[in-house]
Amino acid sequence: MREQDITAGAAVRLSGLRKHYGDVHAVDGVDLTIAPGEVVALLGPNGAGKSTTVDMILGLSVPDSGTVTVFGREPGDAVGDGMIGAMLQGGALVEDLTVAETVGMVAALHRKPMPVRDALRRAGIEDLANRRSTRLSGGQKQRVRFAVALVSDPDLLILDEPTAAMDVGTRREFWKSMYEYTNTGRTVLFATHYLEEAEEFADRVVLMRSGRIVADGSVAQVRALAGGRTIRAVVPAAAEPVIAGLPAVTGLELRGGRAAISSSDSDATLRALLAEIPEAHDIEIGAVGLEGAFLSLTTEATEETVR
Repeated sequence: MREQDITAGAAVRLSGLRKHYGDVHAVDGVDLTIAPGEVVALLGPNGAGKSTTVDMILGLSVPDSGTVTVFGREPGDAVGDGMIGAMLQGGALVEDLTVAETVGMVAALHRKPMPVRDALRRAGIEDLANRRSTRLSGGQKQRVRFAVALVSDPDLLILDEPTAAMDVGTRREFWKSMYEYTNTGRTVLFATHYLEEAEEFADRVVLMRSGRIVADGSVAQVRALAGGRTIRAVVPAAAEPVIAGLPAVTGLELRGGRAAISSSDSDATLRALLAEIPEAHDIEIGAVGLEGAFLSLTTEATEETVR
């Protein structure tokens, strides 16, 4: 699809977006277009500007300059028409209401909501319908927030750390539900600190640093931007200082006698490793993972930022 066609029918379009707090540039010139049906992971360290960007897409914050449109409309209008569903960190639940009553209350605010029962089913919490929020675990509360985000039957879902407080099994069930929803052509933008979620579930990764986008593409494309490879090997426990001094080493993690060495020139590093530590064995060489790319592309920032 041509870029102008994506832009014309964009689910989300940010152009020259800026938001400053005094001397702090929270969002500093962001241009981003998300096509309908994409599942996009928004990544970055604390202070990168992710939540500020999300707030402006939702109309909760007004840009200092630049524009935000959602399906060609102003954010407030899109939210008012139920086109956007949001699952935000720490969204409060009314203590005196049951889960079904909470979701039903939000449904009543929208013109064309989905049936409450359907929202509960999609979120996997039908069995919690009559339970009050004071009796929910952290992971269960997250699933209720998901149902609240779904009940307007939105075209765009925005999720901020959606699986926080969920255990591994619940996280996988959550993403299964997400797949079912996005298979209907809906668009999802999610911010997460679980890089494995982005690696497994996102069609596209947008990486922010110091209020700017520093990488945008598929997981493979973002990995490639970081360059280099990872060498894994079993080494003596005292080998860390030697490995750190090897040529082209850009990062090192040593755990339980197994080293993970990031290198910008794996051939040079490996030759030196075997020369300096000939007892190294069980050697594997692979491409830098998303976590390695994340660290490589986000640890160079020196500006003060806010999240």
